[in-house]
Amino acid sequence: MPEPLERDLEATRAALCQWFGGVLPDASGFEIRNLRGPSDTGFSSDTLMFVLDYREAGQAQQQSLVVRIEPSGGFPIFPTYDVAQQFHVMAAMEAKGVPVPRMRWLEEDESVLGSPFYVMDQVEGIVPNDRPPYHQGGWVFELSPADRSALWWNGLEAMTQVHRLDAADPAFAFLPQPEAGRSPIEAQLDYYEHFLDWGCDRTRLPRLVEGLAWLRENAPSDEPLGICWGDSRLANQIFRDLGCVAVIDWEMVFVGNPVADLGWWIGIDRCFSEGIGLPRAEGLPGAAETVARWEEQVGRKAEHVGYYQTFAAFRFSVIMARIAGQMKHYELLPPEHEMDHTNLASFTLERLLEEYSAG
Repeated sequence: MPEPLERDLEATRAALCQWFGGVLPDASGFEIRNLRGPSDTGFSSDTLMFVLDYREAGQAQQQSLVVRIEPSGGFPIFPTYDVAQQFHVMAAMEAKGVPVPRMRWLEEDESVLGSPFYVMDQVEGIVPNDRPPYHQGGWVFELSPADRSALWWNGLEAMTQVHRLDAADPAFAFLPQPEAGRSPIEAQLDYYEHFLDWGCDRTRLPRLVEGLAWLRENAPSDEPLGICWGDSRLANQIFRDLGCVAVIDWEMVFVGNPVADLGWWIGIDRCFSEGIGLPRAEGLPGAAETVARWEEQVGRKAEHVGYYQTFAAFRFSVIMARIAGQMKHYELLPPEHEMDHTNLASFTLERLLEEYSAG
């Protein structure tokens, strides 16, 4: 999906040009060029990239920007969205030194583009690809094994910068906290159970129902709290010269045990390799090495990594089931297609449940 569904790009261009006149009152002559969606944009986002030209104080100005619009109508992937929260968390991350795009403006008035949105700087660099998976093709696959290893470690180090932050810091006070009497993992499991009921057909997803029951039965308690990026994977990072220059896509951020991010980092990599029958690309560090490096960088033991890998595969399975529904809704798949319960995430979830149910 290279462009957001059902969005009139010319109307969006005109609306943005008018809007920029309000946020940059001393400028004039606004023009938007090369308005497009990212080549590998996620199914849940409504993201556009463009170049903004204008004049200010008699000088020609040019900015490369990204606008992220809260989805509305159609067939959304997630039950709720909050672009204001995404804006504020990235602004807070920038202030703490985490590599994120520079946040520019937040607009919560739905009348401008039909939904709230924010604008941020484009970051020069490249993103590891999901389609095809980087274990199979694309620029990461074409790197030398040593360079792939460096990419992995640099991406992990950027993630651990988030995990070294204090969740009690007032800078993050806007992030929702679990209700009294519920642990962060219980709150997350409640959210994904609601997600199942809202957006999926449980009768077609017995493995997910089984996985949810296992996760509830084996949920850890008394865990350390931190900021969890939520969608922690190479494909949500921008790289330049093998270094991670931006951590992006914060729509799944939550307060919880940061090992959840470590489990997602390892688990989603498994989905895109063994989940589709591919060997991992040579040079990419394994799970044990990755856990050890995370512990070294964060400064504490990573407890319950297997549990959080399973939680990752479960979450991703729920999301994949909803994506399958979206693709059927837009007639990209036939109604009888089994992608909702037969996909890279559900295969990996099944394997993880077998691995960890025994011990």
